[in-house]
Amino acid sequence: MNDKALLETAEFYGKKLLYWRYKFTGLLAEINKRKLYEKKNCSSIFEFAAKFGGLSEEQVRRALNLDKKFEELPNLHAAFVNGEVSINKLLRVAAIATLENEEKLVSAAKILSNRAIETFVRDEKENGLFKPQIEVKSVHVHISEEVTKRLAELQEKGIDINELISAALNKREEEIAEEKAQPVGPAKSRPVPAKTKKLNKKEFGTKCSIPTCKKPSEVIHHTQTFALSQRHDPNYLAPLCKEHHEIAHAINLKVREKRFACR
Repeated sequence: MNDKALLETAEFYGKKLLYWRYKFTGLLAEINKRKLYEKKNCSSIFEFAAKFGGLSEEQVRRALNLDKKFEELPNLHAAFVNGEVSINKLLRVAAIATLENEEKLVSAAKILSNRAIETFVRDEKENGLFKPQIEVKSVHVHISEEVTKRLAELQEKGIDINELISAALNKREEEIAEEKAQPVGPAKSRPVPAKTKKLNKKEFGTKCSIPTCKKPSEVIHHTQTFALSQRHDPNYLAPLCKEHHEIAHAINLKVREKRFACR
C-alpha cells in the first residue's frame, strides 16, 4: 500500500469511527435511565461508556447534560440521539437553542465546521446573522498627530471641522457609488479582477463585512451566485472572513434546496 492509499484508508476509518461514536454517545442517556449497564456487569454508565465506547467520564457527563437540555427541543434531541451531529457542535448551539430556532440550528450544525458554528452562534446572539447593529457603539478613532494638528489649526480659524470631515466622507461615498454604478459585462474568468478588488477594499477596508465580526477578510463573496450571474458586480460582492464565507455558502445551499423543493 503506497503512502496516498494508506492515508486515504486511515482517513476513511477515522471518519467511520467518529460516526459510530456519535451513534453510541446518543444512546447513553436512555441506557442510563433504564440502568441497562447493569446487564453488562458495569457499576455505572461511566464504566459502561469507557468499556464499550472508550469515552471519558467528562464526555459522558456532557452527553447526559445535553440529553436533559434537549428534552423540550425535539429536533435537537433527535439529532443528538441519532448521532447526526457531533457533541462539540451541539454543545455550541445549546446555549441559544429554543423551540423557534432549533430546526435552523440543526441544519447549520449538520453543514458547518466547528469554527463556523462558533461564528454562527455568536451572530445569532448579536440579533441574527447579517443583520446590522441597531445600537451605534462608540469607537476609538486613531488619528495621527499630523492630522490632529492640522484639524486643530483649522478649528482655531473658525472652520467647522465636523462639517469638513462630513463633506470628505460624503465625497468618498459618492465616488464609491459612482464606480459601482458603472456597467458590468460578463466575466472573463472566475477570479475577481484587481480593479474590482481595489474598489471592494476601498468600500469595506480589510475587515469582514459582517457588522459584528472583527476578523480580517479572506474571501470576496458573490452574494449573487457567480454561477448564475457570471459577473463580478461590485454591488453584489462582500469581503468575508473564512467562517462567514462558509456560513454564506451554507445559507445559499439551503435557499437553493428550498427553491427546487417548491418546483
